[in-house]
Amino acid sequence: MSELVAIVLPTFGLIGLGYLVGRLGLLGDRAGDGLSDYVFLIAIPSLIFRTLAEGQSPAANPWGYWIAYFGGVAVVWMISMAIAIKGLGRDRREAAVHGFAAAQSNTVLVGVPLILNVYGEAGATPLFLLLAVHLPIMMTAAALLIETAGPRGSSGAMAKRLARTIVTHPIILALVAGLVAQRQGYVPAGAFGSVIGQLAATASPCALIAMGLALKRFGFLSDLKAVWSISALKLVLHPLLVWALAFHVLDVPPVWAGVAVLFAAMPCGINAYLIAARYQVGETTASAAIAVSTAISVLSVSVWLLVLGVA
Repeated sequence: MSELVAIVLPTFGLIGLGYLVGRLGLLGDRAGDGLSDYVFLIAIPSLIFRTLAEGQSPAANPWGYWIAYFGGVAVVWMISMAIAIKGLGRDRREAAVHGFAAAQSNTVLVGVPLILNVYGEAGATPLFLLLAVHLPIMMTAAALLIETAGPRGSSGAMAKRLARTIVTHPIILALVAGLVAQRQGYVPAGAFGSVIGQLAATASPCALIAMGLALKRFGFLSDLKAVWSISALKLVLHPLLVWALAFHVLDVPPVWAGVAVLFAAMPCGINAYLIAARYQVGETTASAAIAVSTAISVLSVSVWLLVLGVA
């Protein structure tokens, strides 16, 4: 557990820094909004493009692995949206944010160091394979859900809105560009590669500081029903579903199954706040759910390590 605490503490350190500078008035709400926009429009697309361009497609698709993980994602996302709409009276746009928060894992800041420490080289391939597709798929799905969750007009109007989103959204453009680069064997190098690398490296720290500013702005002791609901779905139901599918339904190798379960057991990812901030919906809930689930994950992930027999 002490090792997990050591991994989680830097995350809280950056969130706390953002909260502190906001509290001291060094950075205001406009700075927080600008920082969130920078991460969403520039840093995250750079990270997605670099990750896909530098990644490699597997020789044979591990379908059981994909189905076990993303099957759990789909179920948790839908349940969280249903709770938000039916139980909490939220609209479809905010429900999409709730669903994304419950299904999106904090992979880079918490997941990668923990999983590599637990499984070593044996876990590197399934980890980075999932990492390469996780962010692009999740961010694209969230953006499309929110973009198409506005007032229901004619089917033609919705089709136009969806088409406009697909051809102009920075995350979707980064996804397409990254896949094209991967297929053509192009890896960003030289000055361009350096710029992309530096922009990608700013995504996580800037996002965490922006979230700290948001916590100061919106608080984190409100909307507790939603926050606890999202945290429970993320830390308990998501890994439980993946565990059942990977170990008891599908033929997934033990190490790959363990990586998928731990990936699912990670707390809510920072991208939930970025999506919420970008579309100005559910910021309070998203930021609080990230903070609460990250704190609780010190205990919940320790339980999953015991369940997997790798503690």
